[in-house]
Amino acid sequence: MISMDDQLQRLLEAEARAQTVIDGASHERERMIEGALAAVRDAESRFEASRAELRAPFQHEAQGRADQAVAELTRKFGERQRNLRDLASRHESDAVHAALTLLLDPTQ
Repeated sequence: MISMDDQLQRLLEAEARAQTVIDGASHERERMIEGALAAVRDAESRFEASRAELRAPFQHEAQGRADQAVAELTRKFGERQRNLRDLASRHESDAVHAALTLLLDPTQ
């Protein structure tokens, strides 16, 4: 028959082994957490480094659209300016004639 002291001793030894397993698992858990955090930091760094590369095609497309819009507005402005000059030159002789008529004969 096993004595009470032997049973207590076995329980204490089992508790010590269990605590060793718990401590090992706790250290392993901490190691895994640190590894995961390091992997996340590394992924964030890679993402931050590649953000410019990710945005570049969109910025290039936006720049192209902006250039097209500026070219279209420049073309429309030039066309409008030519139309106004043509209109001014067509009406210039009429305006000069009317002004001379008014100056020479104010009663008209």
